[in-house]
Amino acid sequence: MNAESPFRIRSFRHQWTADLAVSWAFEMETMVLGWYVLTTTGSVVMLTLFASLQYVGTLLAPTFGAVGHRIGNRKLFCAIRLAYAALAALLALAAFTGTLSPLVLFAYAAAIGIVRPSDMAIRFTLIGETVPGASLMTASGIQRTTSDSARLTGYLTGAGLFTLLGIEITVLCIASLYAIGFAFTLQLPDSGTRAARPRSGGSALTTHWTDLRETVHYVLATPTLLAIMYLALLVNATAFPLINGLLPIVARDVFGSDQVGLSYLAAGFAAGALAGSITLSSLGSRVNPARAMIVSCLAWYVLIVVFAHAPTLESGIVLMLLGGFAQSFCIVPMSVVLLHVTEQQFRSRIMGIRIMAVYGVPIGLLCAGPLIAHYGYTVTATLYCIVGLTCTGLVLALWHKNLSACSQSSRQ
Repeated sequence: MNAESPFRIRSFRHQWTADLAVSWAFEMETMVLGWYVLTTTGSVVMLTLFASLQYVGTLLAPTFGAVGHRIGNRKLFCAIRLAYAALAALLALAAFTGTLSPLVLFAYAAAIGIVRPSDMAIRFTLIGETVPGASLMTASGIQRTTSDSARLTGYLTGAGLFTLLGIEITVLCIASLYAIGFAFTLQLPDSGTRAARPRSGGSALTTHWTDLRETVHYVLATPTLLAIMYLALLVNATAFPLINGLLPIVARDVFGSDQVGLSYLAAGFAAGALAGSITLSSLGSRVNPARAMIVSCLAWYVLIVVFAHAPTLESGIVLMLLGGFAQSFCIVPMSVVLLHVTEQQFRSRIMGIRIMAVYGVPIGLLCAGPLIAHYGYTVTATLYCIVGLTCTGLVLALWHKNLSACSQSSRQ
């Protein structure tokens, strides 16, 4: 099956377009609002706190997964996208009325952070419901291009708009992108998977906790799922903070650059990730997902260490490009393995549990803030990567047989 085949599916076409618009908004606001907080407050700790607030809803991801299981993932997806558009419209109003401040941005990040972490889980869940199993790697790679291309163009566009037109127009563009994403999300057809019926004889709260308890037991009883969850938590705690939320610090303090240099670094990582996603979508089922996931994870940590010691901005951009490529070959196969291993009735809930691992990002950010203030970014990044490499080796040692068996079954 060629790389274009998932677009023959109507739901995939609408979802890809909606996800692209929303991902552009995500990346533009990450760059622009993060830089605004850093330059306004001048505090590394405030920046890490702001970045952490965007993941405040991570612990609620299993709840969203259970709700999607009950009411249908399409309905939940539409509600989340509507919340994005409404919150961004309020932020644009604050910008144009002159009431925008770091405090307002903190409130905005906390509000949108309640639903944002669950967005990626629902994306992949809907793909699992609508795309045939043999095409999952291709579809997942193509779907991932929405966030990777958005990171590439969103950062550059956000930096350009911020520099030329100011914060007001930039925030208005972000709100418009969220509205476009919501409009296309409304066009998604029903996946054909029925929402689960509530259990008789129990309240909604009892049913909800029963669903969550069943899902946790399912993960604990499935070694491959347990390995993926550990690895996902690891990379979110020790890898993503170094090249995502902390990137403004690298641009300003390590390379002595401004928001333009920041956008180039982020665009380099995004370009590499986009190349990785396109490569995966082209290779499809020829990729051994578990092996690609582990090897790429190790390579990613090594590249981050080298990046932390990069002497110039130009060399840092090249290393970010290579790191983005390795990241795609780690994260996309991880989702493919989850979709292959998980039974249909557990998919939305398992993806919700998977998103809980994203809570490692704010933990990693908050721990990195004081460390960077005391020891600097280079030492902190090196320490994080040593921990990451060691723990990845432990995952491989503990679950090697299970991951190998999963690779064989997913390629059949």
